[in-house]
Amino acid sequence: MPSSAANTAAVQPAWMNSSIAKLKTELVAKYGEAQRVRAERGLKQVSEFWRTQDGDAATFEDFVRTNFAGDQATLDTMFNRYQILLEQLSGHLHEIGREFRNQQDLDLGPVLPFDELFGGYDVGAHISDDFFNNKLAFIVLLNFPLTTLEERMQEGPSWTRRQWAEARLAEGFDTRIPAEVNLAISQAAADSEQYIAQYNIWMHHLLDNNGQRLFPPKMRLLSHWNLRDEIKADYADSQNGLAKQKMIQQVMERIVTQTIPQVVIDNPNVDWNPYTNEVKATTEHDSDAKPSDKPITSAREPDTRYAMLQKDYFAARKADPYSPTAPTLMARRFDEDREIPEQRVKAMLVQVLSSPLVAQTGKLIETRLGRPLQPFDVWYNGFRPGSKFTEAQLDEMVAKRYPTAEAYQKDIPNLLMKLGFSPEKAQYVANNIIVDPARGSGHAMGASMRAEKTHLRTRIEKTGMDYKGFNIAVHEMGHNVEQTFSLNEVDYTLLSGVPNTAFTEALAFVFQGHDLELLGLPAPDAKAQAEKTLNDFWGTYEIAGVGLVDIGVWHWMYDHPNATPKELNDATVQLSKDVWNKYYAPVFHQKDVVLLGIYSHMISYFLYLPDYPVGHMIAFQIEEQMDKAGAIGPEFERMAKFGRVTPDLWMKNATGKPVGPDSLLAATEKALVTASKR
Repeated sequence: MPSSAANTAAVQPAWMNSSIAKLKTELVAKYGEAQRVRAERGLKQVSEFWRTQDGDAATFEDFVRTNFAGDQATLDTMFNRYQILLEQLSGHLHEIGREFRNQQDLDLGPVLPFDELFGGYDVGAHISDDFFNNKLAFIVLLNFPLTTLEERMQEGPSWTRRQWAEARLAEGFDTRIPAEVNLAISQAAADSEQYIAQYNIWMHHLLDNNGQRLFPPKMRLLSHWNLRDEIKADYADSQNGLAKQKMIQQVMERIVTQTIPQVVIDNPNVDWNPYTNEVKATTEHDSDAKPSDKPITSAREPDTRYAMLQKDYFAARKADPYSPTAPTLMARRFDEDREIPEQRVKAMLVQVLSSPLVAQTGKLIETRLGRPLQPFDVWYNGFRPGSKFTEAQLDEMVAKRYPTAEAYQKDIPNLLMKLGFSPEKAQYVANNIIVDPARGSGHAMGASMRAEKTHLRTRIEKTGMDYKGFNIAVHEMGHNVEQTFSLNEVDYTLLSGVPNTAFTEALAFVFQGHDLELLGLPAPDAKAQAEKTLNDFWGTYEIAGVGLVDIGVWHWMYDHPNATPKELNDATVQLSKDVWNKYYAPVFHQKDVVLLGIYSHMISYFLYLPDYPVGHMIAFQIEEQMDKAGAIGPEFERMAKFGRVTPDLWMKNATGKPVGPDSLLAATEKALVTASKR
């Protein structure tokens, strides 16, 4: 492999040290002693990335003399110009990438082979190479400081906003990853996302052991999102809910263990008993799908799920040699992306998972259900205010209000005003959001320059948006609002965004938690608020274990680089069982459950899942602050436009406290007392 900052010291040109010494003397003599520290740091940073092919000693020395900004006015001009031009570059590249993926992401008809090639192409993959080759990256490294996570955590609170922006500018060039590696990562992500986006189960074609169909015609549920949400919805079905939930659990287990028959995936032309695994031609037709000429057999999906995950790993690993300070995907995710060390994240998850409040909450759920807990009750939905409405009633409300994406688009200002935004702010934000019909479950796609708009994608069936789609749309709208404020209203675009994905998820959770109010249903009173707290806690408990499994799987792949997809299958199943047995079996009284391995994010989002439980903690801290302030809108804007600093610094600005589960646990303890009086 080509060299990188990890090993350039071993191949540095023999002239480098003498050139650095000579240039240091020259720069200090020319610009004064006050510039010594900057000159020494810049020369060191450039030398760590300079390769033989970048030029000889004369080229290196001429580059430094020409591009060192030795006075504040020149440095300010350089900073401002880079900020403006990088925003334009990032924005237009993002715009092109979004358009290239539209056929895959949106419900626009069949995806043809060339669409997948467009979707997997990363138009910006070569930018890093280009910027090092033409020396634009070296100019940044010569003039602005590279910082470590420890420095950002310890010294960052005393930095000015400009210092933070300079640190983020330099961060953009702290690795020198070749274009072919970036392209490989992008292609692997696109392939796995496409695999997941088409992983539907036709529910009317599931048969129980009596040959009965428990689900209505035309119900097509995406794994895992819609399957999980159907479990939640089925608590309101007093007649068949339990049987439906057990059947969905069986389907999920078949997916995780890869004992699901290949032929039943996204196929309405066959009937399937997930208990016996028997497959046969359907006797009922509830879709326009043409019959396939493929033989109908019970042959299992051949570890495709884990082959896709392994492709993600192989692609991610290609970046390791070019990431000297974070030489594994785990290190890049925690130290660079999240800026929270892995051990601290795991400790926060374990703090929730091992809390005695879990067993107390489980007992309360058993009392309400009138039966022992079942494994699928990790998705228990009964704490939500408004859960007295059936899924069908909620579907009817939503479909009437939002028959099309355009109808939701028009209602965004009204929805935002209900959340406490002023009419002017609501309209401003709505003008920056475009709603698209999603092929998959839905997602938010932010803009990368102020002249662009954010995109909200949600699934809209021919009969209109259903409640699941609305719930997701409200969540994604939270992302869009954050994306708008954190880009358009932040003081430096180099600080646009939030500290990490968990924060944008947290802000989106705040919106999602008010979805029923947005439908015009009653706002929660004190008792209902206690229910909501328990819902937040139980959801955090559920996803915390999933996060530990995701972390464990990536460590296993790094420890077993030559494993087969079947071995990865077996390892993931075992890791799912291990986490379940340690933190869930004592509450559910069932061992060796594999449900924690069902999340599709594990396959398509490269160690994304730990963001969710941390996001729940952050969301609770944020919403607690919003409750104190009396409105979501103004506080949401204040928090979002603080920008991309370290997590604890952002959270202290937002709520006065660092990130952690303490607020959630304290509120849960009080909520259990209130809810038990029901």
